[in-house]
Amino acid sequence: MRRLLAFIAMIGTVALPPRSQGQSIEEKAQICGACHGENGVPQQKTMPVIWGQYQGYLYLQLRDYKSGARKNDIMSPLAQTMERDDMMALALYFSQKPWPDLQQPPAPPDVAKRAIAANVSIGCTGCHLGEYQGAGTQPRLAGQTREYLHQSMMDFRTRARGNNPGMTDLMLATSVEDLEALAQYMAGLQYRAGQ
Repeated sequence: MRRLLAFIAMIGTVALPPRSQGQSIEEKAQICGACHGENGVPQQKTMPVIWGQYQGYLYLQLRDYKSGARKNDIMSPLAQTMERDDMMALALYFSQKPWPDLQQPPAPPDVAKRAIAANVSIGCTGCHLGEYQGAGTQPRLAGQTREYLHQSMMDFRTRARGNNPGMTDLMLATSVEDLEALAQYMAGLQYRAGQ
């Protein structure tokens, strides 16, 4: 926690130097590890897993932070310092890392049943694909932290997150109780290698 607070305190002075200054992608990625975890396990459960996430999705999120379409007190200033090539390189770097096992338990049967019924109603797997594995620009949700999934869905619902209006509409059409069940269910799904 001390390390995270120190990182946040210095955020105003952090910039990712252009590649021409000789900093390797591994050195640039170390900045990300302060919150997202040096081993792929986020420092806080409200931070997303980015190790093993899809390159297309990671790039789009960095782009949205830079443009202001997605806002975050830490990520927005960091993204402002990045050029497109930095974003693409970081997205590729993290997409090639192994998805970490957060050892989250599967949802109890009653929660799983409610989540599956909610999915039938709003069609999460229409975009996030079978077992919420995602692909390309659609994020993998299976095995993400319950806290992050729930917070993201609520941010879409309240319009605090505005970089996907379709998600806002779906979250508004879903009860808070169903969103809680979906978050718990998806968090407990195991990531399948090769997906």
